[in-house]
Amino acid sequence: CVQLYGFTSTYTIFVFALATALMSIANNITSIYIFRFIAGIGAGGEYGLGITLIAEAFPKKELGRMSSIASIGGQVGAVAAAILAAFVIPSLGWHALYLFGLLPIILVFFVRRHIKESAEFLRVKENRKITIIHAIKKYMFADLGTAWTSIGLMIMTTVQIAGYFGLMNWLPSIVEQQSHLSFKGSSLWMISTIIGMSIGMMTFGTIFDKMGPRLSFGIFLLASAVLVYALAYAHSIGLLLIIGAVVGFFSNGMHGGYGAIVSRIYPTEVRSSANNIIVGVGRAVGGMSSLVIGLIMERYSLIVVMLFLSILYLISFTVMMTLPGLKNFDQSSSK
Repeated sequence: CVQLYGFTSTYTIFVFALATALMSIANNITSIYIFRFIAGIGAGGEYGLGITLIAEAFPKKELGRMSSIASIGGQVGAVAAAILAAFVIPSLGWHALYLFGLLPIILVFFVRRHIKESAEFLRVKENRKITIIHAIKKYMFADLGTAWTSIGLMIMTTVQIAGYFGLMNWLPSIVEQQSHLSFKGSSLWMISTIIGMSIGMMTFGTIFDKMGPRLSFGIFLLASAVLVYALAYAHSIGLLLIIGAVVGFFSNGMHGGYGAIVSRIYPTEVRSSANNIIVGVGRAVGGMSSLVIGLIMERYSLIVVMLFLSILYLISFTVMMTLPGLKNFDQSSSK
């Protein structure tokens, strides 16, 4: 929709906010699934819009840092939600917590009234001669090179999401069980890893802008493949939190880089759709990692889980090194 109507005429954030607020009246598992599914549609659409807005508002030489800052905003939101839950749920219950999902509507109303379409979008809209579907085929799957770049980026985002869910959802409880450590809830783990992620995102964005995607992704992917094993050797809460922050620094520091790459490789005609398609596939497939890790844990040990995640990062590194779009990434165009 962004390619057709622009930022001021898209309403994915309204879909997300309203579906989240409807969770306040959910009284069975079916309604929860339905409302969360609708919220996912809204959130998925908003990602491409936000990254595209950044791409059109800032110079290309700053896209790595700007998209990383946007990713940090997501981490700040996660911490804010956890803090809010700690105050709201004990007194009002979990249903009331979801009413705060209406707040984005107020913010978006203000933003929509003050934002203007970019000159780049207006030019493309004026000269548009093909549909969005044709634009996707033309710019994302026109030949073997562009098709492999698009598919390869989907593989990389799949690994990114799989690593995130593995790190945030499974590893704390796995390490607790096998190392006989005990957290008071998961707040300490979440805070330490998010701090590491946020610092990693800013570091990655800076390297990306100065040295390009292949070097920045190469460093972070290889470091993730090695450092994930360190979690198996944490024998105290303090050490586990430190290792979690370091692993989070590398494994999720890359998150903002995907939007920067897509925004540089694909033109305005398809930029938002490309972001949503590539990251959407990554979320759908990578989100299954929790199930896979659970199945591995039923049969094997923690070190096998680490091996699984490490192999994923090595696969992502191998794919990244073969992508034509990154080989031809013209760093000089950002100057």
